[in-house]
Amino acid sequence: MNSIEKEELLTFLDKGRDAFLTAIRDVPESIATQSPGPERWTILECTEHVAIVEHHLLSQINIAVPTKESVPNKAREVAIRRRGANRDRPVDAPEGAIPTGRFSSITEGVEHFLANRIKTIEFVQRSEDLRGTLTTHPILGSVNCYEMLLMMAVHPQRHAKQIDEIRNALGG
Repeated sequence: MNSIEKEELLTFLDKGRDAFLTAIRDVPESIATQSPGPERWTILECTEHVAIVEHHLLSQINIAVPTKESVPNKAREVAIRRRGANRDRPVDAPEGAIPTGRFSSITEGVEHFLANRIKTIEFVQRSEDLRGTLTTHPILGSVNCYEMLLMMAVHPQRHAKQIDEIRNALGG
């Protein structure tokens, strides 16, 4: 991975973080735990999900296994960038990523997310060949770390859109 790609990835991670923070900014506590309908998450549950997924995916990157050579998959990278934040196709959260009330407030969830996002960014800054290490994504299976980091960038964007949908449904 060259320095331009690294800067693009860091910018993409910032964009995902910023979209999420914008979506939850000024969420009234009165709607944070209100469900917009049956089988739908609350804003607090979305926040919890984003926070625990960031933590889990970072832990998977930290145990990634180096390969003998880079394993780029440009088609998958393009697909992640294009479709990762798209909410038109539902994706069921894996068992460990389903909200269970780990956080008592949006602030607590956001702090957890941001602490891990800082670690994610530090990981990228000190890494050289992110395509030369393999790890496991809970839905896609084996991925290189570059692909995983792209998913980590788009994931908060996807849920920022979900939070906007919830706010609109609840009038908040």
